Amino acid sequence: MINEVIIPILLLLADIVSTAVLVQVVLGLLISFNVVNLHNPLVSGIWQALNAILEPLLRPIRRFMPHTGFIDLSPMALLVLIRIVIILLVYIGNHYG
Repeated sequence: MINEVIIPILLLLADIVSTAVLVQVVLGLLISFNVVNLHNPLVSGIWQALNAILEPLLRPIRRFMPHTGFIDLSPMALLVLIRIVIILLVYIGNHYG
């Protein structure tokens, strides 16, 4: 049951969060370089939704990451952690499922 139901759902959730992190990074760069601005309601809504979803995941990582000035490395650390979780889930699914 774990191999057939729970692990695929967790893998899908990990992929969704990874995609959300990448979208947030790209959107943050576009906002920083004034390609898009937060006065656009669509951009503002997407930005606020991504921050509401990802900030609880990024905040604990930011506590342990050193401050590097303008570059925020916490999304990269979150992507690495998600990749580790995916590897563990695949291992569990292959060996114990």
